[in-house]
Amino acid sequence: MRKRFNITGTCVPHKHYMMDNQRQFNEVLALVEEGMYFTINRPRQYGKTTMLFQMSEYLKKSEEYLPIKLNFQGVDTKWHQSDGAFAQMFIMQIETHFEFKDIVFFDFIKSQKKSITDMDSLSRFITRLMHKIDKQVVLLIDEVDASSNYDSFLSFLGMLRAKYLARDFEVRTFHSVILAGVHDIKNLKFKLRNPEAAQYNSPWNIAINFKVRMSFIPKEIVPMLEDYCQAEKVAMDIPTIAERLYYHTSGYPFLVSRLCKMIAEEILPHRNNKKWTVEDVENAVQLLLMEDNPNFDSVINHLKNNEDLYNLVFRMIINGDSFTFNLDNTTIQKGVTYGIFKANGRLKIHNRVYEQRFYNFLTSTLETRSNFEDYSYRHQFLLENNTLDLQKLLLKFQQFIKEQYSNKDRNFLEREWRLLFLAFLQPTLNGHGYAFKEPQFEAEKRLDVVITYYEHRYIVELKKWYGAVYHEKGVAQLANYLEVQGLEKGYLVIFDNRKNKAYTHETIQYGNKEIFAVSI
Repeated sequence: MRKRFNITGTCVPHKHYMMDNQRQFNEVLALVEEGMYFTINRPRQYGKTTMLFQMSEYLKKSEEYLPIKLNFQGVDTKWHQSDGAFAQMFIMQIETHFEFKDIVFFDFIKSQKKSITDMDSLSRFITRLMHKIDKQVVLLIDEVDASSNYDSFLSFLGMLRAKYLARDFEVRTFHSVILAGVHDIKNLKFKLRNPEAAQYNSPWNIAINFKVRMSFIPKEIVPMLEDYCQAEKVAMDIPTIAERLYYHTSGYPFLVSRLCKMIAEEILPHRNNKKWTVEDVENAVQLLLMEDNPNFDSVINHLKNNEDLYNLVFRMIINGDSFTFNLDNTTIQKGVTYGIFKANGRLKIHNRVYEQRFYNFLTSTLETRSNFEDYSYRHQFLLENNTLDLQKLLLKFQQFIKEQYSNKDRNFLEREWRLLFLAFLQPTLNGHGYAFKEPQFEAEKRLDVVITYYEHRYIVELKKWYGAVYHEKGVAQLANYLEVQGLEKGYLVIFDNRKNKAYTHETIQYGNKEIFAVSI
């Protein structure tokens, strides 16, 4: 059977090209062997279901363990109306699990089913079932988010907790319980209809914190590419391609696989040679950014539905504000839960693909209601070899601000000038480039925008006017950053909110660096 890159459902080794998740698997297995209860709480399409599948398949072959794998996705709401209904649903799922695997256990469960009317009777049934099984039973439940906003689910967790606490006193129960979902069950207050019910005395406080890194680093991406190259007779510089995939995705499993799938199925077939290049990765990123898919829909909807999250992302991407990473902050915790943030000393957008998608989302509304048409036709700013005349583009932006924003609009401009600039870039970059924001942490709140257009890069620093001394300091900082990036020329956009200021531009020579600056 020919393998393929998979972006939906469970990844199966003999059917799909897969990254090396042996490290993650070993760490999860160690928790199971220690008898831990825990939740694999990670964002959508992060490998949770695949991990449960692989763990179940491994435990099936063990003489010591017996896995029971259930799934709460699509469970009818009628089963959540009471503890008794939930208990019946749970017992039906276990019955289904054993129906074609072990007729003895299946018949036993069937004989007991009518007596299960509440959590107490479910608890007694679990004890009896554990006494009949001569192995350590591991319970794995996928998609618990489908049930975790119901009180009956809390009752179920409370029952498991009580049995866990008594398991050293001759009360048989599950050796290990693994739940999988987006939310950490210990933080149900994000979801519960009655949030106060979960804020204290969580019924899942027996669970350990799940600290396994489920994203993939470049060396874990390499085996997937090696497998693909060997099977498809494709050539590539595998370490370099793996590093570039990681650069854009931070190892988010769905994004890595989606980019690979795009190159393999949408880019490579349209040319004669069978070789992947770094440019292919860049082109795949552009295709991905224009794609409508459930993963993007999910994260964008989280921004739309959570004003605090939207505002924080706006401040980070548009204003260049920097924040300490602190999970005690509910907004930050929410963003981590949904895969939007990560920690890197400071708070960061999880990956460059998301950052660019958020940037597109944040600027699109302003782009559609602003009069950019007379200023931002792409052909005005194109030079040979797919290079940009960024100097001309900045002068056009300066003209746009001068003509479209009078003194009565200064309050709006004070708040939104960065967003206006980023939105102004969009018609030129769309489909051919992108702009990553690199916030700096000085008090003057610089924001460096790294523009990539085809294979070319440009650095534009956005900063407010704080006087000549700070201006000279900013020029030096930009020159140093250009040196780090290996570029000879940079660009500076200065927002000057002084009255009667002039719309100026100048070319500054700083050492061996040339900086073109415009004032708005």
